Amino acid sequence: MTSFDMTSLAPYACNPAHSRGRRFDEPEAPTRTAYQRDRDRIVHSTAFRRLVYKTQVFLNHEGDLFRTRLTHSLEVAQLGRSVARSLRLDEDLVEAIALAHDLGHTPFGHAGQDVLNDCMRSFGGFEHNLQSLRVVDHLEARYPQFDGINLCFETREGILKHCSLVNAQALEAYEPGGVGRRFIDGMRPSLEAQLCNLTDEIAYNSHDIDDGVRSGLISMEQLGQVALFAEHHEAALREHPQLAAANNQRRLLYETIRRMLSAQVYDLIAHSSDALKAAAPTCVDDVRRLPPLLAFSDGMRQQSRELKRFLFANLYRHPQVQQTRVKATQILSELFAAYMSEPGKLPAGNAPLPGEAEAATIARAVADYIAGMTDRFAAREHERLTGLQLLA
Repeated sequence: MTSFDMTSLAPYACNPAHSRGRRFDEPEAPTRTAYQRDRDRIVHSTAFRRLVYKTQVFLNHEGDLFRTRLTHSLEVAQLGRSVARSLRLDEDLVEAIALAHDLGHTPFGHAGQDVLNDCMRSFGGFEHNLQSLRVVDHLEARYPQFDGINLCFETREGILKHCSLVNAQALEAYEPGGVGRRFIDGMRPSLEAQLCNLTDEIAYNSHDIDDGVRSGLISMEQLGQVALFAEHHEAALREHPQLAAANNQRRLLYETIRRMLSAQVYDLIAHSSDALKAAAPTCVDDVRRLPPLLAFSDGMRQQSRELKRFLFANLYRHPQVQQTRVKATQILSELFAAYMSEPGKLPAGNAPLPGEAEAATIARAVADYIAGMTDRFAAREHERLTGLQLLA
């Protein structure tokens, strides 16, 4: 029987002993809780391994030290576990959600998602959060008894961060009372899921600064216009004046980002602790009926939004990033068209079954296949099918 100290969790935390269970019944693991088992299944999944070659902002071929979807997911998990420990939430569930939240992301980052959504507009569209759920529920093929990896309700709920009403209703029809229901009823997910949303934001804001400066597309002088960065940059220089030297600029950037991360984490813990005390939820169901309880303070939220606006204007819309985005758009849109015109080009395990020849079924199979590609595989496959080498 799994040994687990239930007294370490707050009453409003998700308790693995009281999970709403899996879609397919399985015996309990003798040495792991349900959420630990979910985390392990995610780490061993094919989709998780592919994240190492899926881009964040910079494409995989642009440099070895830039973040990928895999390193981003690990950073979200690390931050999430740290906060969960302070708030007495289930760390293993937080880690599982964090490691799985980007499994459905396309190659080439948000550019890829936008392309697939455009290509799928007549066939239900494409949402990367819904695709992450689709990966763990259907597309992973590892077990003889069922498709997917049969995760617990609470992990699946956290993976589905956003969902349109139309897709939520489709999920509800397929799984009554399941993970789509809260979007219909206007309810909240667990605190562990709320936490992953916030640590996702902390992680990508911070590492995009690091990658952006490393790439030369943004500078620390530009970042000095952003209050959150400027405050901790100045504090680092006051405490360590030697970091002003030209040969210490990388150390200065790291120290500034480290302080920014700490400030955001401590603010999140303090503000959320106060909100939890005021609301006094006694169980997970209370959490779902209440407004969001985990959040930054107003001041930190304002600073975070300012940083996001800066990164959007100066990094994500930088001409060099946009140039790569144009190439990625061409690669994925032409791949989609090629597979739609000749579905037989899909590998046997990805092609629709004989008799499933409707355009919507073919389109979804094509979207599943393309979404699962890594950056470099998509570029190579496009070159093989078209003869064009767009990314050297």
